[in-house]
Amino acid sequence: MKTTVTIFVFLIASVCVNAQDKQANDAKILGASISWASSTTFDFGTVKKGVPVTATFEFTNNGSEPLIISDAKGSCGCTSVEYSQKPIAPRVKGFVKATFNATSIGSFYKSVTVSNNTTDKTVMLYIKGQVIE
Repeated sequence: MKTTVTIFVFLIASVCVNAQDKQANDAKILGASISWASSTTFDFGTVKKGVPVTATFEFTNNGSEPLIISDAKGSCGCTSVEYSQKPIAPRVKGFVKATFNATSIGSFYKSVTVSNNTTDKTVMLYIKGQVIE
């Protein structure tokens, strides 16, 4: 009888521990989550003045809710931005494109602020390079 009770108690304890582990894992992925395919900084290297160049930043929503990008803005008028306009379902890919049009020679380092519905609310992307004549 003691052996049966001991086994029964052990089984109930195992079920409780496994249920708690599953809840903890589920809590980690609730909501939307951005996972970038590569770096959040893109180096164009050398670009010619007056010739627009575009960097595409791809991401995946690794969360459990749709990811919504509410806005994406460049840090100056020389950088235009396009982005996924529709909600991105879990495990689906989206993009942010930053197009830079240099008007002056020299190095540049520009940012794009991406506003979204993840826990962090904003993500910063960067583009850089050297403009030549």
